[in-house]
Amino acid sequence: MTKTTRSNKPTIGVFRVCALAVSMGVFATATLYFAGAFNDDQVTAQAFVDLQQGSKVHAGFRRAHAKGICVSGNFESTGLLSAYSTANVFKLGNTPFIGRFSIAGNNPTAPDLKAPVRSLAFVVNTATDDEWRVAMNTPPVMAVATPDAFYKQLQALAPNPETGKRDAKKISAFFKAHPESKAFNEWKASYTPANSFATEQYNSINAFYLHDAQGKRQAVRWQAVPSMSDQEVAGLDQQSPDALQQQLISQLEKQPVRFDLMFTLADSNDDENNPTIPWPSSRQVINAGSLVIADWRFQNEGACGAQNFDPLVLPKGMSATADPILRARGAAYAQSFRRRATETLLNQHITDKEGAGDARN
Repeated sequence: MTKTTRSNKPTIGVFRVCALAVSMGVFATATLYFAGAFNDDQVTAQAFVDLQQGSKVHAGFRRAHAKGICVSGNFESTGLLSAYSTANVFKLGNTPFIGRFSIAGNNPTAPDLKAPVRSLAFVVNTATDDEWRVAMNTPPVMAVATPDAFYKQLQALAPNPETGKRDAKKISAFFKAHPESKAFNEWKASYTPANSFATEQYNSINAFYLHDAQGKRQAVRWQAVPSMSDQEVAGLDQQSPDALQQQLISQLEKQPVRFDLMFTLADSNDDENNPTIPWPSSRQVINAGSLVIADWRFQNEGACGAQNFDPLVLPKGMSATADPILRARGAAYAQSFRRRATETLLNQHITDKEGAGDARN
């Protein structure tokens, strides 16, 4: 991918280093806690991130979803969620956000179209007391319900270091031993990747609580639903390793990209602490507002590069459920952030320049 108006060199500016330094200070206390176990599970944050990063460390990059692109715009709230939450972000009006589209995996030069999962992360009211961080993925549910089981899932899916291929028998045995993965496997079997980051649907996967002015809480999940369809966007360059990034840039040069944030309200029959179970389509759904994406930057030049999209950073009027997977996500994000921030501050540079020249941290 080439772009004449922006540098293609993976340099790290003074602003970015300073931002990472400040962020490291903010997360120092959290990192000390997250260095330990995922709650009562056996696997630790260090072990989990070690598994994600693999045998080859891509210095300065995220250990998961290493390849991405920064975006920014406004969250245009409908005000409809203000009856359920006192969070300022849900009041009628517009709030700026910064975000990031990414693909799964630890390789910052991986081909966009080979990744099994795509993600959308964003932060609203950044660096304020009302900061809301969101990390969403294309699957609507998790395959398993505990960090220990998720760790074993990643072990089963990991390629053999000698052959570079996955062991089909090992994968089959894992899912056979985990019948709770039924909904995830059904989604996987029916999922067809969209032709654009802009036309995927992204899911919170985990549930959260909204708190109203009277202190009543409501469990919710949400989806980012695209306003455009595959038929409305330009085709993908199937030969380019940066196909999704190229397509998104081309789309944003024509017009903004919009997603509606649709919140599903749980009822008493739903278990908000189990991310493997989908909620019935009959549940009440509220349109909280639209994410309107107007601009993009390469990820080493944009504000998203220094951002930790920890889903446990919530504004007043929201809180985390007891879902152990959700708690573990925060721990893993912190551990991954600490590693790449340290590498960046020590001026360790990426050596992977082939394959995806504009895919940067």
